[in-house]
Amino acid sequence: MLSAYEACAAHIQRGDLTVSSAGLFWLQTDPTEGCNTLWHLSEQRPVRFGPDHLGIRSGVNGYGGGAVAASDTGVFVVAEDQQIRFLGLRGDTCIALTDDAGAAFGGLVADNARNRVLAVREAGGAQQLVAVSLDGELRVLHAGQDFYSAPAVSADGRKVAWTSWQLPDMPWVRSQLWTAGVNDDGGLDHCRPWPTPTEASVQQPVFDGTRLWVLSDHAGWWQPWYLDTLAGNGRWYSGQSAELDHANAPWQLGELHHCPLAGGGWARVQYRNGTGELWLLPSDGAAAFRAARDFSDFRHLRASGDYLYCVARSATRLDAILAIEARTGQFRILAGGEDPMPGLKPALPLDIEVPALNHGEWPVHGFFYTPRLASPDLPPLILVAHGGPTSAAYPAFNPQVQYWCQRGFAVAEVNYRGSSGFGRAFRLALEGRWGEVDVEDMERAADHLASFGLVDGRRVFIQGRSSGGYTVLMAMIRSRRFTAGASLFGVTDPLRLRAMTHRFESGYLDWLLGPPEAFPERWRARTPLYHADRITAPMIFFQGGKDEVVVPEQTRAMIDAMKAAGREPELHWFEQEGHGFRQQANQAGMLEWMFSFYRKHSRKANEQVENLS
Repeated sequence: MLSAYEACAAHIQRGDLTVSSAGLFWLQTDPTEGCNTLWHLSEQRPVRFGPDHLGIRSGVNGYGGGAVAASDTGVFVVAEDQQIRFLGLRGDTCIALTDDAGAAFGGLVADNARNRVLAVREAGGAQQLVAVSLDGELRVLHAGQDFYSAPAVSADGRKVAWTSWQLPDMPWVRSQLWTAGVNDDGGLDHCRPWPTPTEASVQQPVFDGTRLWVLSDHAGWWQPWYLDTLAGNGRWYSGQSAELDHANAPWQLGELHHCPLAGGGWARVQYRNGTGELWLLPSDGAAAFRAARDFSDFRHLRASGDYLYCVARSATRLDAILAIEARTGQFRILAGGEDPMPGLKPALPLDIEVPALNHGEWPVHGFFYTPRLASPDLPPLILVAHGGPTSAAYPAFNPQVQYWCQRGFAVAEVNYRGSSGFGRAFRLALEGRWGEVDVEDMERAADHLASFGLVDGRRVFIQGRSSGGYTVLMAMIRSRRFTAGASLFGVTDPLRLRAMTHRFESGYLDWLLGPPEAFPERWRARTPLYHADRITAPMIFFQGGKDEVVVPEQTRAMIDAMKAAGREPELHWFEQEGHGFRQQANQAGMLEWMFSFYRKHSRKANEQVENLS
């Protein structure tokens, strides 16, 4: 059986893949180290690259991304102090390029034509698009927008593109595409925005010759569109793709879900009911075909020579670095892809679809995992509300899900209304209705699984992290459907969070609940702290003492309110942790405490049923 420590140790993650003539590089997060390290493919073997002490992480917008960019002469990285460094080709030189106290950098893109890096700079409550040269000169290329993302450079280095958005919007609600020419001294000229035909979220601009491709959802889905930058007529041309999202919500900088292939043609990711599919489109007009079917999510697509490189996720492996032959789709694993549970058979995700309640509404999708521990009784169910809330659950290996399934629990991860990957209208359905439609969909999922005899409908637990913790608390307040709940650093007081949250999300809560000045009753009705007395089922809380997103006072206040109402919530405090636990021992401890909690209340629920019968 998978122990809590083994479950946490199995969670090696890989990301921020980048490629140049200098080679292939990526970031790797090992919970035993607790930081991101840089890796390189050397003689077809993965090896650690750069100084041993170098941790890499961008803090832009609080979620980072784009902390690595390979150039032809080395690798640009964002160190944990948020400053840019340059690593030479041998990895034995580490040059500090910036010394910008109070600033953070992210979204790195190499500009090989000028041997520099483009980046998003965040400082003093403002962002800029900047360029940093190898001699440490920092040049502001564009300013005046609230947020910047996804800089891209044309192959000849003469054009750049990026996206921006303004407060109070989030980038998946409304954003704008920009282009500019690069003059002889490296500055920008002819900067201009490219309005979409209707209101839209745009992301991931990519140059392919004179065409600038971008993923825009102005037609209802994040689909590929292109503009002819030579014609300059502002017309948007469809990439003639399926009506599916071709990307997920841009919480981080540096994502890339579509990529022109070096020999012509394209690689694109499509999300079908939450599962990522990789499609290759040949340049000769031949039919598109799906590649790497063993994997269920793909990030950081990069092409070089005859190959496409990416980070791929699977339900049965750890994150893998793939090399995919663009012509045939044949692939090999360059790094990762390990068996996370040697000698044990993992529970596999089964697609579930909860029918729509009313005509014209959407069904709700998710992934269901059956327990691996045999029992003559129907299993108890753990419903998982993902964070964000504008994010999604994916059918990729999750050691915590496996931990529960090894102990006789069924698990369902639900993509409630507001999740990304199901089109613009589904994603925006959460506007003003947070704490309402997400709770309804979690309840519907529980009832649906119980009605098919897959789980014991009398033993249903619900858990979630961050905004998922808020969904848990609102579910416990609004419903008597759940046996018990677990809030992992969950939001308890949205108004207080609104006053203290970072700039990136400063308008997000007004979108989720409506402006508090206009909807004071709604805010009060959907603030768990004010309704602690309505939670009658058991609750367990986990909180980090250094959490700067959901500050510790949120959880403390909720615990005090529940105790004042005569309840007995469990609280487990981890003083040195922030928003999301990074230390392996603490992650394992959290699992063990939750298992003890669920097991105790599962038994109590069984005893109550036996007494009634």
